[in-house]
Amino acid sequence: MLEKTDPLRAFIVLVLAVILAVAVGWILLVGRSVLMPIFIAVISVYVLLTASEALGRLPVLGRLPEWMRRGLVLAIFVLALVMLASVMVGTAEQVIARLPVYQKNLTDMLSDILSRFDIEEIPNLSTLVETLWGRINLQRLAAVGLGSVGSLAGIIFMAVVYSIFLMAERGGFARKIAAALPRDRASQTHMIVRDINRSIGEYLAVKTLVNIILGALSYVVLKFFGVDFALFWAVLIGLLNYIPYVGSLMGVMFPVLLTLAQYGSVQTTILVAILLTSAQMWVGNALEPRMIGRRINMSPFVVLVSLALWSTLWGIPGAILAIPLTSIIAIIMANFESTRPIALLLADDVQAVLRNGDEV
Repeated sequence: MLEKTDPLRAFIVLVLAVILAVAVGWILLVGRSVLMPIFIAVISVYVLLTASEALGRLPVLGRLPEWMRRGLVLAIFVLALVMLASVMVGTAEQVIARLPVYQKNLTDMLSDILSRFDIEEIPNLSTLVETLWGRINLQRLAAVGLGSVGSLAGIIFMAVVYSIFLMAERGGFARKIAAALPRDRASQTHMIVRDINRSIGEYLAVKTLVNIILGALSYVVLKFFGVDFALFWAVLIGLLNYIPYVGSLMGVMFPVLLTLAQYGSVQTTILVAILLTSAQMWVGNALEPRMIGRRINMSPFVVLVSLALWSTLWGIPGAILAIPLTSIIAIIMANFESTRPIALLLADDVQAVLRNGDEV
């Protein structure tokens, strides 16, 4: 009888798990405007706490009380987000104003390329190019692409508010767990939170430092060539570098296309692309592996799947949050016997998951 009921029970558990996954996905999709700032705030708190602990190891700042260090880090965080929002909103307005100039430069460049290859002798092809290009309205495309800047600023504002309250209430979190759960469950929950804090906090803090370095290098390159809105593109390159694999490509693509539209020169565009790509390659292949190492235990295939899943649900913000959120889920699953096989499938280093599971 057991042999018949065990497969049936496993099938029921599988069906319920699929239903739960679909329900959670639907909730994440429908409630993105409410849930996204909360998730951003939680992830941001990991960075802030790790930065506060790092300040505690410094000679002078380490003498400050813990609450003062956290307040200092939080103030810097709020100031950085306010500056980021102001740069994004101001740049969006300036880009829309300069779009007619960019479109004229691109039109002149296309005409020059056609004349060099005597394409004007083939009137049908020339007419086709002019007709297609004339129908492209860069202002309308930019309005669609930059139309979400206002909503993004609102999300950032809510994330700041949530982060402030989370930082203020973090001290009583351990007492709440101890009071709400039995002793064995409370200790297990503390262990899960500790693993998440260590893995995600260190990864995000070091990744943020790496992205700041990459953004600074990109800003120097863009400013040297006089590319418009160099600060905005440098910030965008740093943000998109949170996205594994495709983020670096996207970060370079946008300023390179702007360089082509601004100067109408293929040579200048190629040179800017080479320098920006070189900075990306140095950071991705030399600096980042040395500083980050293997803090996130996820296989490359799982990373790609998580990027596809979270970007489908929440767009670019979901792609940025994909690795921390998936890693949190994997850590929680690794600490429970029933879900540990799933954590093993998600992991790149299986032995690390088994060791952590033995410690529970």
